[in-house]
Amino acid sequence: MSTVLIIEDEPKVAKFIQRGLSAEGFVSDIASTGSEGLRMAFEKPYDVITVDLMLPGTDGYSVIQELKSKQSDASILILSAKDTLDDKLKGFRLGSDDYLAKPFAFEELVARINAIIRRRSIANTDPTKITFEDVVIDISSRSVTRGERKVDLTNMEFKLLEYLVRNAGKACSRADIAAAVWQESFDRETNIVDVYMMYLRKKIDHPNELPLIQTVRAVGYMVGSPS
Repeated sequence: MSTVLIIEDEPKVAKFIQRGLSAEGFVSDIASTGSEGLRMAFEKPYDVITVDLMLPGTDGYSVIQELKSKQSDASILILSAKDTLDDKLKGFRLGSDDYLAKPFAFEELVARINAIIRRRSIANTDPTKITFEDVVIDISSRSVTRGERKVDLTNMEFKLLEYLVRNAGKACSRADIAAAVWQESFDRETNIVDVYMMYLRKKIDHPNELPLIQTVRAVGYMVGSPS
């Protein structure tokens, strides 16, 4: 049974989420402040932690930074009324796994939590192979197949695909992609991510196949469909 920690200072919102998650089979706890959320997160293991950004005292960004600095194993989903691109990019840079703006449909929240848990499950299986749909990435041999088709990739294309598949279902910003694949800060004046994404798409997505890589407007790219 999956566990969720809800860090939310609005009691009605927190209880609404908790009741809904309970009906879906999740076990959840509520923390009304950032400091309380951090204490609970380190006292008990959670699969997913939802974090509001505008918390009293220790804000949501600080909570995420603290969780990541102390290597919390929980996945993080930001739930916030702050919905600008800069807010989202900051959340992803700090290490959040997904970002859902308020107000939101509860069905979408559940879908995103389930997608995060699926990604966790994939990451915890065979460490030498990563799979998504009909794509198999063999880390040890540096080979890629899609169905029965072998896909020949350059080193950078391989790293790019590996990053996207490891984050399947998550919208990955260009800044995060650049930092993960090229290990450098993202220069807004360069289009290196877009260029390599074009190369990768030509190889991984053939005309007779469902597109694997999706463009997420105003954010970046993702593998699969939005959660």
